[in-house]
Amino acid sequence: MYKQIAENKRRTIYIIIGFVLLVGVIATLFAWYYGDAWIAVWTVIIAIIYAVFQYYASGSISMAMAGAHEIAKKDNPRLYNIVENLSITTGLPMPKVYVIQDSAPNAFATGRDPKHAAVAATTGLMDIMDDKELTAVMAHEMSHVKNYDIRVSMIVFGLVCVIGLVSDIAFRMMFYGNRRRNNEGSPVGYVLILIAAILSPFVAAIAQMAVSRQREYLADASAVNITRYPEGMIDALKKLQSHGRPMKSQNIAAESMYINDPLRKGFFNNLLSSHPPLEKRIERLEHGKTTF
Repeated sequence: MYKQIAENKRRTIYIIIGFVLLVGVIATLFAWYYGDAWIAVWTVIIAIIYAVFQYYASGSISMAMAGAHEIAKKDNPRLYNIVENLSITTGLPMPKVYVIQDSAPNAFATGRDPKHAAVAATTGLMDIMDDKELTAVMAHEMSHVKNYDIRVSMIVFGLVCVIGLVSDIAFRMMFYGNRRRNNEGSPVGYVLILIAAILSPFVAAIAQMAVSRQREYLADASAVNITRYPEGMIDALKKLQSHGRPMKSQNIAAESMYINDPLRKGFFNNLLSSHPPLEKRIERLEHGKTTF
């Protein structure tokens, strides 16, 4: 477990470096194309400021994007008591608890660290899960908190938003800037910027996928270690498999936070999904039942 936490902290640094380099490449292309080095400087500065803001505010932002509202024990005793019991069992601070009014069964955890964590569950999840299955799902989310997976998710969430912002600026500057310059820019530069602006979101999605898939397997196994009941997690995943559907509020930057993929899937979305297939997660738990 401590090895996983240390790995997540190292991975956070690698992700930050990789995303800063990606933004730097785009900024450098713009500076070269327009012949103004200050474009690169200001792009990197704005991206860093935006990333820092996203890091500290992303927990609240992700909850707002999901349409979640915070609850007290009296609002939903069943969910709150389950999270509270898991907090005691794992020795973690009690996270804030949120509910999402959505018939799609899903849940996620967010926050910078265990002291600033929050967990959320949809009404659809609570409707289809019995207490043991719901406990397993929330244990999965608490595992993300304990393993500092939530910090990695926050960094990725913030930086994917930065890449989207920079790519959007890139498209706007190409068309608006060309009109101002009367198309005097280099065609080669124009093509390079266009390629960078188009590919950057795909690179961000691949990075998101790379840091998320293994974490889901580990959180499944950690949930079983917490509850000491493999069937609870297995049955919960089977219900997610049979009842899963896209959520009403969808955002690709927050995709990796959820226990089940919340997006409406097409070919490319499936290819770049941040989640391993549910059947493989179930298969791993079935094979590992004797070792838990």
